[in-house]
Amino acid sequence: MNPVLARAATWLVAALIGFVYGVACVIGQAASWGVLPVGLIVASVGLIALLVAVRTLTGERASALAAGLGALIATVVFSGRGPGGSIVVPAAAEGEITTGIIWTIAVPLVAALVVAWPSASALRMKN
Repeated sequence: MNPVLARAATWLVAALIGFVYGVACVIGQAASWGVLPVGLIVASVGLIALLVAVRTLTGERASALAAGLGALIATVVFSGRGPGGSIVVPAAAEGEITTGIIWTIAVPLVAALVVAWPSASALRMKN
């Protein structure tokens, strides 16, 4: 297989996996157990694990970026009003911070951190 085609297919699959996980997280992030935002914690830890796994398995930052962008697109698409008028992530009251707002900020932040994190092989070569 053509190496360029193989990389593009890897990025596409990573973006699709990120999108599917992003949809699950947008729906699940609002779950709470009393005052503990269990859904947000599980979604955040899971997203970190997914992006680290994609980066580790592929050995490149671009695949982790594609998965992060997939999750971000899912978050943006499913946070708005649906065609039937339903809202998955309701808007916060004035001055209130909800798990939906935190999740919307956390997705690009986590993706940027995982993509920008130094590679372990580069750190070994320095020492």
